[in-house]
Amino acid sequence: MRLRPKTEEINDGNIFWITMTDLMTGLVLVFIVLFFYTFLTGHVDKIQQEMAQENASKSLQETLKQKDIEATVDPVSGIVKISDLELFEVNSYKLSSKGKTYLDKFAPAYLDSLFSNEYLDKNIDKIVIQGHTDSQTFTGKFSDDEQYMKNMELSLNRAYEVANYMTNTPYNKANGNRLRKMIIVEGASFSEPILVNGKEDYAKSRRVELKLIMKKAEK
Repeated sequence: MRLRPKTEEINDGNIFWITMTDLMTGLVLVFIVLFFYTFLTGHVDKIQQEMAQENASKSLQETLKQKDIEATVDPVSGIVKISDLELFEVNSYKLSSKGKTYLDKFAPAYLDSLFSNEYLDKNIDKIVIQGHTDSQTFTGKFSDDEQYMKNMELSLNRAYEVANYMTNTPYNKANGNRLRKMIIVEGASFSEPILVNGKEDYAKSRRVELKLIMKKAEK
């Protein structure tokens, strides 16, 4: 009877474990590759989205400038800030004549610019119209909480007035129908003041902002 070398016996006894080790190593490598592929793909998509939104913001800024419409557009987020001086009288939430004239120009330019942009047209979910006040107090004996809530009421009413007027401003009918389905109204009181050199700029703090909420990417 032929005797096999001990090394051969050892190898025969470990064939299963060597195979399982190779299999596990292969699976780990596959998971690593998939992880980095998913990460890199998501990172590239995010960069592309940011670039598309930034280009859309610049386009909107240029459109408003060409039409001589006073507004500040954030070049990255696309948030539009409108000074209350363009829209309201002091301590009032009713649109002034100047404010109505302003929105007659602003609303069509804003919506047409958004919906003519291919990326935004497909990806806008909501348009938030948000009112802001400065931190100056109302006359009378009001607690800090009461002052905050009185400013909350003022900021919310101002945002509502802008939204209400925009939905009734003459513009492309299709855009108007879309706006009514997207619009959200919010008040922020004086929770987000505008600071200049560490101090609140009251005039800049009093504003109405329009913000875009984008659709969540499908998984």
